[in-house]
This record gives sequence, structure tokens and C-alpha cells, in this order.
Amino acid sequence: MTKRIILFAALLAGLASVSALTAGRKFYDDDPIAREPESRDASHAAPLGIELFYEYAYNLFVTERHKPSNTRAGNVNTIDEVPDSGWFVNRIGSESMSAESVARGVNDHTPPAPERWVVLREKTAGTSPGFTARDANGQTWFLQFDPPEYPGASTADVEIATKLFWALGYNQVETFITTFDPRNVTIDPKATARRPSGERTPYTRDDMKVILERAAQSVDGTYRASAGRLLDGKVLGNFRYAGTRSDDPNDLVPHQHRRELRALRVFGAWANLVDLKAGNTLDALVEKDGRSVVRHYLQDVGSSLGMANDYGVWDMGWEYFYDAGPTKKRLFSFGFALSPWQTVPYEEFPSVGRFEGDRFDPRTWKPQTPTTAYLELRADDAFWAARKLMAFTDDLIRAAVHTGQFSDPAAEQHLASVLMKRRDKIGRTYLPAVNPIVDPRLDDGGHLTFGNAAVSAGFAQAPAGYRATWSHLDNATGETTRIGETESTTTSMNAPPNLTAPAGSYIEVAISADDQAHPTWREPVRTFFRRTTSGWTLVGLERLPETLSPELAAQLSEQP
Repeated sequence: MTKRIILFAALLAGLASVSALTAGRKFYDDDPIAREPESRDASHAAPLGIELFYEYAYNLFVTERHKPSNTRAGNVNTIDEVPDSGWFVNRIGSESMSAESVARGVNDHTPPAPERWVVLREKTAGTSPGFTARDANGQTWFLQFDPPEYPGASTADVEIATKLFWALGYNQVETFITTFDPRNVTIDPKATARRPSGERTPYTRDDMKVILERAAQSVDGTYRASAGRLLDGKVLGNFRYAGTRSDDPNDLVPHQHRRELRALRVFGAWANLVDLKAGNTLDALVEKDGRSVVRHYLQDVGSSLGMANDYGVWDMGWEYFYDAGPTKKRLFSFGFALSPWQTVPYEEFPSVGRFEGDRFDPRTWKPQTPTTAYLELRADDAFWAARKLMAFTDDLIRAAVHTGQFSDPAAEQHLASVLMKRRDKIGRTYLPAVNPIVDPRLDDGGHLTFGNAAVSAGFAQAPAGYRATWSHLDNATGETTRIGETESTTTSMNAPPNLTAPAGSYIEVAISADDQAHPTWREPVRTFFRRTTSGWTLVGLERLPETLSPELAAQLSEQP
């Protein structure tokens, strides 16, 4: 169990003294944990609503001024990885993924049966036209359609983005591309629509026609639709990107300190997921191992790829809804001061929209509004996210994009190409920004090997050399006793000859690199090994200190 998770649990339980806890062992027998504990019943969790315009205003004018804490993510385990949880499941980069598994994604059940639809209720959120309906098999689906200006784009976007974010590790809703034929539709007698007066009256075919007038119609009179399956469990509303749910006893780490939520700044930049708001998330109460627990979904990732830019809107991904500097500059120059997004030479396709990779810069990418988790991203969080993205091979990206069922092969090729360009720019930006030592191993004979993620990806030259400082670790006190130092020009070196340790003991190996082009590589990655009867086992890895000093934070922010 990591000390950070234990510490948050202790705070919420109201323990009288935290100091006694933090003075405990550095490592425990179950370190590194592979799954975040969810041992307490959350059956008393109640639905939570978050008002859209309040959230927009708060994020734009309050959250935007948030000063990052520069503290390590609170839910990483002792080897600096994110354990599986109700929030996130490690997939790409942690296991071998085939093109077939990426293309299938979360879709484990049968697709909709579109031979007959029963409209149940109106769509209450989002800009895309749609409604909730039941198919010929009696399954309930949330349907949304393409706008007339971009036939095939919105539905493809939802399908592809759902596959990508599922592969990254986020909980997603089963989503399929289907057809909707208004000639095979009935209206549920209980269906109602809210009128401008606020009154609810029966939903009619005229109401359905109004929705379909805003949708792209095929030549045969049918409509292409994105169908999201109704989730199992009790819907609890949305989650916030800061704080915790007070009614969920397993929600111990403030959301702004969850690495997978911080990392949406990187993953969002890749896919241009600009609509990072609570309204596009969903919490559901589900049964697991005889207990009720909360599962957290990114349930709408459709405002991404080319469809992040609605009809007539060009600046999404470049600026917040309100961005004081550029907004005032355009205002006082009467529009003559051009912003970067106004000069982008987009290659547009009706089924893609505006999505490019040549001018893209992950450091300057912005969603519609900032979240606290977005602002808390540290260099080690970005490094973790970049490694996940680099695990997407070109073939895996093509497999995901192909699920969009494009009628124009050139549009499909363009979208895949842009995702590859943006992936590489993210890797080139974030992998060399910190000491990129990964996968350290120490064999029974004292031979240390490791990797350099930036060099392996081709984003940096091999450094002049590596240095390792070896120390015995007192696991009870955290104190270290220096053993010696070794150097190598390769990612392999031997331990000092006087390294001896009985089973159950620990050593620390601090690995740094000498590289003039990347001074941050001199900040050592601290690795920790436990001696077992069969050899050495990695139990700890600290890429950056728990809290960054102002000097180190400034140095990291200056990286190209």
C-alpha cells in the first residue's frame, strides 16, 4: 500500500496523528500495488448534479488562477505507476494490444438492432441532435446524429475517440455506429418534451422531425447515428476535476492529484478533446465483490478530433472560451491582431472537420475551460502519459480510425496521419523533458540494466554516460548508507563489488545521465530494490521529488 493512499485514508478517517503514520516503513510487503483498494461499501452515494454554466464560469475565472502545487500525484504506486481502479485500468503500454482489440474496444455486447426504434425521451445535453431510444431487442441507447455540414464526422469522432480513450485506460460507454430510419419509429406513450414555458407535454413526431432537421440525412432517407448503450448500475451524475465525493468512502485522493486526470492534458491535446468538463463525465454505482462501489466514466469524448471545432468555430484547442490576453488583443486591434489559429492551413474533409498536426504544440494546447487537474500536471505525469501514447503504433492508430467507417479513404488516411504527427510531437516534447530512465532491473549477480525512453523513441541522442549511486536503505527509517558509485556509457553496468545484502534488505540506486542538451537528466531517478531469496525485485521508482523546488520547477518549465 502506498503511503500516499494510506495518508489520505487517515485524514478522512480523522486519525489523531499523521506523524506516526508517515514515520512508518518506506515500503510494505504488498508494494508495488497493482490495484487501488476499494474495500468500503458506497451504497449510500447519491446522485450529484453540476450546473453547466456555473462550471464554465468558475473554471474560466477562478480555476484559471489556480497555482499548481508541484506535488507528486497522490494515486501512483511506489514504482510511479497508476494502479488499476474504478477510475482507470492499465491497457496500452502495460499489456500487448492487437489491432483487433483496439478496434473492438469496450464493445463486448451485440450492437443495436435498428430494424425498429421506440423514442423514449429527448436529448437533454450536448449540441449534437439526438434522443434516447429502445431498439428491436429492447435495449436502451443514446442516439446522436451528424450535423448536415459534416456528414459522418460526429459519429466517426465518437466511435474513434471511444476506442482511443478505452485503450488508454479510461472507462468508456459501449458505442456503435448504427442507422435510424424514421419510417420504422414509434413514440413511447410516456415520452415527453420540455416546452419553452417549462411545461412538459407528450413527445410527438413533429418533435422528432425538428431534431432530424438538424441532422445529416442519407440519400435513402435514413440517418447515420452514434449509439451509446445505457450503463449498468445506478447513475450518480458527474465527477469533478477537483476534490472528492464526500459520499464515496473509497474516493480518498483529491481528483486534481489523480495522475490519470492530470494526464488528460496530454491525452486531450493528442485527440483535441477540448470539452473537459464535469458534464462529460459520469459516475455509476455498480456491484463488485458483494459491495457497491462507484465507477467513474469519461462518458462523452466526442468533442475531439476534427469535431472539436463546431460549425463556424475555429479556435478550439488554441484558446479557452475566454482567454484574456488574445481576446483583448483582438478587441483593441479591431481584429487586425491575428491569433495563431487564424493562420492554420487546414486540410479539411466534410467527414473530419479541422484537425491538424503541423502547427500543433502540446505545451500551448488548451481546452474550452481549464480544470484544476489540467493545471496540476507535472513533468513526471506528462512523461507517464507520453509513454502511453508512444505505445500506439501506426497500425493501432489506423485500426482505431478505421472504426469510424469513413466513405472517403482520403479522410481516413488524413485523420490517422494527424494522430501520428501529434503523438510524435507529444513524445518529442515530454519524454526528454525529465530524466527518461525506465524499466530498471538488477539480476542476482548484481548486473543493472535499464532503458532510456527518449533515446529508444528516437527523440534524443544517447548521453555521454550514465552514473549510478548505490546505497543501503533502512526501510524502517528511510535512512541510506552509501555503498559506492558506478559509471557506464551504455544502459548497463555492474554493482559495486562490495554490494552484499541478506534477504529482506533494501538498496537504493540513483541513476542519472550526463547530457549537455538535457540538463534535467542529471536529476537522478531513484530506484529501490528488495532482496528476496530468488534475487532482486524492483519495489520503488521516484522520477522526481515529492515536491518540486522552485528551481527545479523553473528548470522543467524551460524545457523545449
